[in-house]
Amino acid sequence: MRGSLILLGAAAGVAVSLITTRPQLLLDSAGAKAATAGAYHQLALFRDVFERVRADYVERPDDGKLIESAINGMLAGLDPHSSYMDARSFRNMQLQTRGKFGGLGIEVTVEEGVLKVRALIDGTPAAKAGIMANDIITHLGQTPVQALTFDQAVEKMHGPVNTMIKLTIMREGQDKPIEVPITRKIIRVPSVRSWMEGDDVGFIRITQFNEQTTDALKRAVADVSAQSGDELKGFIVDLRNNPGGLLEQAISVSDAFLEKGEIVSTRGRVASDTQRFHAHAGDLAKGKPLIVLIN
Repeated sequence: MRGSLILLGAAAGVAVSLITTRPQLLLDSAGAKAATAGAYHQLALFRDVFERVRADYVERPDDGKLIESAINGMLAGLDPHSSYMDARSFRNMQLQTRGKFGGLGIEVTVEEGVLKVRALIDGTPAAKAGIMANDIITHLGQTPVQALTFDQAVEKMHGPVNTMIKLTIMREGQDKPIEVPITRKIIRVPSVRSWMEGDDVGFIRITQFNEQTTDALKRAVADVSAQSGDELKGFIVDLRNNPGGLLEQAISVSDAFLEKGEIVSTRGRVASDTQRFHAHAGDLAKGKPLIVLIN
């Protein structure tokens, strides 16, 4: 099947996530028929195992979870970077790569089995409502957080703009839970931050590659250039711990600093799937030294 979405994996170069779109016809041949027959035999084996687990496992399993685990296992056997996204995961990925969504402005994490506020985005509804870092969220509306997976909890905090959700939190130093009603607003996740290191070096931090990244990078370069004036000696671009994101944005960011040459190529089993991306003339740094930090 052909994939309709290409993501960049920062840890390993280019990773491809497949969202099924349309079948690709294969040429019929004796070899192809034999391979197909072998595949169907293996699928029959899988069906037998699937039915045995459904019938005899000590607890009746969820059929959907069995199939999803089988799919994930199949893709994990290919390489560390291919993965399957169900509808919920795909929606969450779209929210992340758009760089804006209806929500509260909270970054959360799970620590020792509890949902904890890691950070807040300045100026967002959660920050204005008085939510603080290290608050423990116990309920979302009337639903206990313990009854939700992490993804379900995050999805429940997202929602249509101007709708309200009540958070129940526990805070260090408080004996009783605190109930905080918050109205969702458009949250813009900054993928680029910038500041001056000393008086003559512009520092640019790129946290992910979403739809806003290239435009934000251009603004960041303009800002630090305006702050330093003629004293600017160069730039540091920090990509450490960047989890990746949209390939087209990673290419665009690279192109911003390159005058020419191939940036990246992607290859498929069919020659027509091969793509090459080249830099266009124009260096955002205007020839000044550029240091890129990675891990």
